[in-house]
Amino acid sequence: MAAKAPWLGFLFLVSLWGLSAPALLLRRLREHIQKFQESSSLNPGFGLSQGFMDVPKQGWLEQPLDPFNTSDRRTFLQRYWVNDRHRAGQDAPVFLHIGGEGSLGPGSVMAGHPVALAPAWGALVISLEHRFYGLSMPSGGLDMAQLRYLSSRNALADVASARQVLSRLLNVSSSSPWICFGGSYAGSLATWTRLKFPHLVFAAVASSAPLSAVLDFYAYNEVVARSLTQVAIGGSLECLAAVSAAFAEVERLLRAGPAAQAVLREELGACGSLDLKEDQGELLGALQALVGGTVQYDGQAGAPLRVRQLCGLLLGDSGNRSHSTPYLGLRRAVQIVLRSMGQRCLSFSRAETVAQLRATEAQVSGVGDRQWLYQTCTEFGFYVTCESPHCPFSQLPALPSQLDLCEQVFGLSASSVAQAVAQTNSYYGGQTPRATQVLYVNGDTDPWQVLSVTQDLGPSEPALLIPSASHCFDMAPMRPSDSPSLRLGRQKIFQQLQVWLKDTKKNQD
Repeated sequence: MAAKAPWLGFLFLVSLWGLSAPALLLRRLREHIQKFQESSSLNPGFGLSQGFMDVPKQGWLEQPLDPFNTSDRRTFLQRYWVNDRHRAGQDAPVFLHIGGEGSLGPGSVMAGHPVALAPAWGALVISLEHRFYGLSMPSGGLDMAQLRYLSSRNALADVASARQVLSRLLNVSSSSPWICFGGSYAGSLATWTRLKFPHLVFAAVASSAPLSAVLDFYAYNEVVARSLTQVAIGGSLECLAAVSAAFAEVERLLRAGPAAQAVLREELGACGSLDLKEDQGELLGALQALVGGTVQYDGQAGAPLRVRQLCGLLLGDSGNRSHSTPYLGLRRAVQIVLRSMGQRCLSFSRAETVAQLRATEAQVSGVGDRQWLYQTCTEFGFYVTCESPHCPFSQLPALPSQLDLCEQVFGLSASSVAQAVAQTNSYYGGQTPRATQVLYVNGDTDPWQVLSVTQDLGPSEPALLIPSASHCFDMAPMRPSDSPSLRLGRQKIFQQLQVWLKDTKKNQD
């Protein structure tokens, strides 16, 4: 079913953390970057062909709310976008950009690497918004009775259904190869679509895909620490030491009593009391996310800070080092990020966070905080901690505090979350999914690479690790400032698709 609705929204490839303060900040950071990139994509000099200013076609599909229960007749409308500007004919390939845990806007078919690849093969480009995010929202709100229909398995069923319905609606030949693209969680969905529906999807490109669910994601901060020492992106051992010193000073001030805590609230944008340990954990987690987010999105258009800039601030490179400290540098970094994102607060009280996540009204803004928390509690975990000896941050917020959110918001116990994570890996295969004709792409500074595939699993399961590249960087619109390693990485993606599509062309002939 095709229908119409208001044109709204940006492409949000949001952060994946569970929804404590660090994750909320990372989600806002990713939304900010994606808004910037989409608005910039309207400029012909930013990754688009000259003159391509047309708004892509928006459509709606009627999908079953419960795709595995034919007796349940309830449905919802799922949004999709179409760019047929480069389409060479009915037999041309179809590049399907799968949406993840956020709103999917027209930029998903206007700019970025899948779109840049389309002219070479005359491909039709389609994107599909994920159920329960953006405007693809079932009626009835976001209470537990509704959220039970939000899962990666149901999302895959939506992709399979959309692939079949859109073939008819858009007059796609049965011989046209469909290739799925996705970044982050959507990269996992692209992999799993090929795994579960190989008769419908010819191949997939999975960028920065965290294929392995994990309860305690302490390895995230191990990669952050390692990346902060990478000279190629402006890091150093001195920078890593300065991060540790800055966090030690924040913790010292938190222990120093109400007066020092009041100063911290003012200087670091903590818009809530710091009396309780859980509220202190919210601030420390948000600061951790600021540093981690700088690494995760290093070098991307719209990112408030690069690693090189952050290290310069922490080490006092912009002025006289004798009058600077790592803590002052961290303060400046907070100010830059908040100003760039148009936010007043870096963190809120734990009680405010819980209250926000308990709200069951669907948010038209498409942010999806409550929905993603539900998916982490029922499928993925992804709770970033600082329990490794190599972590440069505070031990707070600890894993129990993050798991408590599942209990406080949804009534789900920590043991049920652990069991859900294990079931996800059992169902999909973790980092060995055995899906053929999937290309796994990662950046070596991205903390999420440790949950993905970074080495070839076999001849038809190649992996590409791009030096000095951050999260989903290969999917971003191309820029003149892109590094040689990123350009080479994109060229290798092109070459791999060329090999696979040549094979299908031979079979057609």
